[in-house]
Amino acid sequence: MSFSWPWALLTLLVIPLVFAVWWLTRRRRRRAAVRVTSIALVRTALPGRSRWRRRIPPVLLTLGLAVLAVGAARPQATVPVASSSATIMLALDVSGSMCSTDVQPNRITAAEHAATAFIDSQTGGPRIGLVTFAGTAVVLVPPTADTKQLISALGGLTTSFGTAIGEGILTSLDAIAEVDPSVAPTGATVSRARGAGYADDVIVVLTDGSNNRGIDPQTAARQAADRGVRVFTIGYGTDNPAPLACSSDQFGGFGGGAPGGFGAFGGGGANNPFDADYAALMKISRTTGGTFYRAQDADQLAAALARLPDAFTIVRKHVDIASWFAAGGGLLIAAAVALPLWWNRTRRMPAPAKTADH
Repeated sequence: MSFSWPWALLTLLVIPLVFAVWWLTRRRRRRAAVRVTSIALVRTALPGRSRWRRRIPPVLLTLGLAVLAVGAARPQATVPVASSSATIMLALDVSGSMCSTDVQPNRITAAEHAATAFIDSQTGGPRIGLVTFAGTAVVLVPPTADTKQLISALGGLTTSFGTAIGEGILTSLDAIAEVDPSVAPTGATVSRARGAGYADDVIVVLTDGSNNRGIDPQTAARQAADRGVRVFTIGYGTDNPAPLACSSDQFGGFGGGAPGGFGAFGGGGANNPFDADYAALMKISRTTGGTFYRAQDADQLAAALARLPDAFTIVRKHVDIASWFAAGGGLLIAAAVALPLWWNRTRRMPAPAKTADH
């Protein structure tokens, strides 16, 4: 739990002041007490109160004042909240290495099928947009609820040179900003309240390589984090060398070898154009509050995409709970005042029994 106005907790100092006034009042009452010859008569006239009854009201008053003081500091609780995920941007890597056949029939075709199944599963839900990136990034389809348009666009993916992951993130952010006024476009000055929680928009980056063009992905991730937009990353493909095989419609070039040639690279992470930079992808997700997934084949890719909606729909947000403290404190103080009045109420004397007439 955090506080918007922590300085208001200084009002807790009122509690010892109240007790000091109460103690002085009781002391004066004892000095001014009138002595009575028969204590038994006083005890008979006044309703009896046990020791615990005398202590309950001060305890309730103390708790009430403490609760009100905490409420004045505007406490906030971090709670899981259902989110509609207003926009989901799918940023797909279309670099030449997506022609690798380590994922059957090749990486790009398997990615098309998995993305199609994901889009179908979200029909009637959030808007979805498509961004593709290689040496640069472009918006293939702006955020839309038109499932047919999205699936049609997936069928026309073409590979190109380079891998600009950072550009893919920034382009996705700008596409979100076009439809969600709460998300500022890239380059704009962002003033986001601390602890404001996440926006109802997410970016899913699917890549099989490491960034070698454009802006640094971590710089782009910080811009997404500043806007509360989570980035979920999927590291795609295996570490095993495999031939490149794309159809004439899919192949557009490869920035690390001869077009149509075979990949003879193995393991190497950021230095291998056939391997995703898993460390960088994990860092992107960690910075933005998203999640990293590893997908080495078509089944794992489909499973990763299928798990994403669960992550989208539940976010953690800071909720102001000052009203609960105000209500609780008020009830405690009311009880502290009402109980003595109830216990000290005048008891009615029983009516005398009627005597029968003879």
